[in-house]
Amino acid sequence: MRWFVAAALAVMLLGGGYALVLAQVAGERGIAPTASSADIEVRGIEVDVRADTGVEARDQAWREAQRKAWDKVGGPAISDSQLAGMVSAIVIQRERIGPKRYVATLGVTFDRQRAGRFLGGARASRNSAPMLVIPVMVSGGVYTAFEVRNPWQRAWAEFNPGTSRIDYVRPSGAGGDSLLLSYGQTGRRSRAWWRSTLDQYGAADALSPIVRLEHAFPGGPVTGTFTARYGPDSTAIETFTMEANSPGALPEMLTEAVVRMDSIYEAALESGKLQPDPTLRLGGSGRVDPALQRLIEIGRAIQARDRAEARAAANAAIVPDPATQPDSQPTQAPAAVRSVTVQFATPDAVTFDATLSTMRQVPGVRGLSVTSTAMGGTSVMSVSFSGEPSALAEALRQRGFAVREGSGTLAISR
Repeated sequence: MRWFVAAALAVMLLGGGYALVLAQVAGERGIAPTASSADIEVRGIEVDVRADTGVEARDQAWREAQRKAWDKVGGPAISDSQLAGMVSAIVIQRERIGPKRYVATLGVTFDRQRAGRFLGGARASRNSAPMLVIPVMVSGGVYTAFEVRNPWQRAWAEFNPGTSRIDYVRPSGAGGDSLLLSYGQTGRRSRAWWRSTLDQYGAADALSPIVRLEHAFPGGPVTGTFTARYGPDSTAIETFTMEANSPGALPEMLTEAVVRMDSIYEAALESGKLQPDPTLRLGGSGRVDPALQRLIEIGRAIQARDRAEARAAANAAIVPDPATQPDSQPTQAPAAVRSVTVQFATPDAVTFDATLSTMRQVPGVRGLSVTSTAMGGTSVMSVSFSGEPSALAEALRQRGFAVREGSGTLAISR
């Protein structure tokens, strides 16, 4: 009966855990990004036109918006019919229609192929590495990325990066994105975690545009403080402030902020700041920082020395027959390689990486593999060591670890 009750409790716990994870990824969470194109898009065109009917006012307003957008991109003087032939879309950002009046904020998209010959050709080609975008919104003390739908995520999803020099990788936020790409990811420093995350999205580095919204009072002005950050260390590039007159004007402000963010990232790319972190692409084809390259060369030299010592020890293990060579001395055979289980405290990712790095530098360690990872608890690794476990324990004590020894097992901590 006790076994039956224990099994039933285990099934209930597993089912509850599955339901909890399912609840964290289910529902309407994602906002799919709009398709990127190389068309020329101009947003924020204000029109206010009166006519005999609302339909006529709208048609005149759209023609006026086309002309204003064309002037904004620096186009030459052309006829209205030529201009209408180059417009591929009218985007309605906000509109109010009356019996004889049309007031709206519009966006105009010009076909690149047809308009390019009037504007001096296509813009400079995109030349940044793929950048994973994790937009973070701070409002009311709550930090959200893809956990729930929010207007900052929507502004990035609706942004058309086709003409930008930045190669944006914009997740939709659906499914596992809400768990993997949370605000906590932007504060992690472990390169191993970042490489694993970036590989899943085909990106080389990450961008973290952050906005902090402050409401003066319910229904009143909203102030947004925007910070453009990038990289696994969340390095700040620039900060600026914008203000919306009311919550209804917030989407328009965020749309303008995304365009300004794109300009900041393009300027950082032009100045050479926006380059993928070399620690995220070890073993790749890109260039590595000289100091980091030097550390890699030192590590390879140590490995080569250890291999040479192992070969020398293996050759010396052939002991000559004392009867045939009375003057020779027997050579001691090399120590056997043993597998030692090491438990180590991992309160955070930095300690995890530092412990593995220190263990690899201990003389006699031939290799290691992590068998269990528990951030905030105790992780376990299997170490191949040439010698007795007590010798490994002593070497770790010399490196500042507190060591407890067991039968073929060590427990270490700082």
